[in-house]
Amino acid sequence: MSAQHWWISWMIALVAAGCGGCGGDPGQERDAEGALLMASAGPDGTEMPPGAMPELVESLRQSLATEPHPSDGGGRAWLEQLPGDPEFAIAGAPGRFRLIYEVGPEGIAVGGMIYFQVSPFWHWSTPQVEEPELDGFTKVTASGKDIQVDAATLDQQLLVLRVSGRALRAGDQITFVYGAGPAGALADSLAEKNSRFWFAIDGDGDGFRVFLKASPGIDVLSAPPTQIRVTLPSVARPGKPFRITVATLDPSANAGYPFEGRIELTSTSAEHPLELTEPVVFVASDRGRKTFEAIVREPGVVRVRAKSENGIVGESNPMMVSSDGQNIFWGDLHGHTSLSDGTGTVADYFLYARDASALDVVAITDHDHWGVLQLDQHPEFWEETKAETRRFHQPGRFVTLLGYEWTSWIYGHRHVLYFEDEGEIYSSISPDYEHPTQLWDALRGKPALTFAHHSAGGVIRTDWDVPPDPILEPLTEITSVHGSSEALDSPVPIYDPIPGNFVRDVLDRDYRFGFVGSGDSHDGHPGLAHLVTESGGLAAIVADTLTRESVLEAMRARRVYATNGPRILLRTALDEHPMGALIPKPDAGSYSGELFVKVVAEAPLERLDLIRSGQVVDSLPIDGLLEITLRREIEDLVSGEYLYVRAVQVDTGTAWSSPIYIE
Repeated sequence: MSAQHWWISWMIALVAAGCGGCGGDPGQERDAEGALLMASAGPDGTEMPPGAMPELVESLRQSLATEPHPSDGGGRAWLEQLPGDPEFAIAGAPGRFRLIYEVGPEGIAVGGMIYFQVSPFWHWSTPQVEEPELDGFTKVTASGKDIQVDAATLDQQLLVLRVSGRALRAGDQITFVYGAGPAGALADSLAEKNSRFWFAIDGDGDGFRVFLKASPGIDVLSAPPTQIRVTLPSVARPGKPFRITVATLDPSANAGYPFEGRIELTSTSAEHPLELTEPVVFVASDRGRKTFEAIVREPGVVRVRAKSENGIVGESNPMMVSSDGQNIFWGDLHGHTSLSDGTGTVADYFLYARDASALDVVAITDHDHWGVLQLDQHPEFWEETKAETRRFHQPGRFVTLLGYEWTSWIYGHRHVLYFEDEGEIYSSISPDYEHPTQLWDALRGKPALTFAHHSAGGVIRTDWDVPPDPILEPLTEITSVHGSSEALDSPVPIYDPIPGNFVRDVLDRDYRFGFVGSGDSHDGHPGLAHLVTESGGLAAIVADTLTRESVLEAMRARRVYATNGPRILLRTALDEHPMGALIPKPDAGSYSGELFVKVVAEAPLERLDLIRSGQVVDSLPIDGLLEITLRREIEDLVSGEYLYVRAVQVDTGTAWSSPIYIE
């Protein structure tokens, strides 16, 4: 499994260890990779949908209900920097980190446990005590000669110490030198502020541990840049200024390195010269991210090449310069920070979205009840998310949406977006909101939407036997880092799919959705998750203005399309009916019309697929062109049918139009 996927197995193990003997063991039935096998019945005997994990839900709930021992979670820990130790880590580079844990007033009994954990979701070296020559070797020493602890690696990135000999008393100290060997400990490949060294304590040895209130952390900085990302709007007007965003990124797509120097930007077309209002010069304080204004005077498709003084190059997405045509705004509506199971702070997530990936619309959707600490148990986390969402929101420039992920291990995951500054967390763990209909009832009447994601399989599939609310869930996320849930024949299909659960199967059940993509990224790179994974996701929103109100209106009207990362420009219409439209039931019994398709791709195109009511009815080879315009007669569409197109690049980058439906 990739780094995006294996964390689910680790987190299930974490819940089992944290809950101890508090009920059904979520580790009893697993496949070869550690994931839970399909369940057929819940703890009360109720029939469960395929792939449901009722034991996990029960463990999460019982963990909340368990009263910890007074010594659980006791003590404090800190990062001690000796002379010459770095004040920060460099992404992907080795280092040595000295951490000290001091026992709290209640002590730790013989048999009690001290857990030392680096960030469990990415690429820190696993702390280990067995191989001094290998990375992650951790030297453990105690403050007293009569203190005895037995150390062992429990799981990926997790070291546990079991207290033997005498009980630990208040003030006793355990020192961890993480990276004590010649190979050091490799820092996470993802840059972030305050990457945590987590400590948790099971003071009485009953198997239930509690994390310290303040585990120490260290900043992980970007490595030197190796790539330039140039982002243009997909639509610009002749002779009118538009923004060009230029970001220098390291091999893992991290931004923030203090790059200095000049970057040359040139149009790839002599007929469309680029007029810049200022030189493209970076100083260290720009942190390698900057936005410039430019003008192109003649209509046509424009691409911009970039080259730095030290030879780094990049090329932009295509931009259509035209006096007409609706705006296309790009959004990533689904991603995670360190407040649940992702990377980085809320503020840095928004900064990356605005200044590195140049998104127009973005939402943070941390899990309601998943991660090292839980959002629904820490009101301060939700307040931070709300405050930063308000602070970064700038109508006309950058639209932020308040959101969270409703993480049901029974009915599938959905993220919830609010189109205003306030909103509540309706936790999937609560019996009051455990079913999708309960969630929708709580949201009814609010400017909010829900989105099912990785719905065909992957982490957990969506239970499509529960009909989505037509007002609150008019769209579905068909692609993300997990792959495509559109259909089995789509590029990069989702892993572990359940037959019959793809979105195309659901459309054949007369459900009506518009299509969006989003990253579901956990790497702190909203909008660019596809740079370091096989697949990603973006939502293209066809709207009049860049405001929450206009974005919500476009989404409810299904004027959206999806890509798995690239900013492919896609236009479709059936006669005067745009993508997402519902054509009234034909009086004559069937509808015939002209389908218009225009594609301007980032990379050469391989093919254009036409999907009609569950079948790929035509697949047109493109032979490496970057652009194609197609007009085709579509005959005899009858009530209940639907039609959409799928444009596939040779590199598997893909765009899906929202379907047009016949009532």
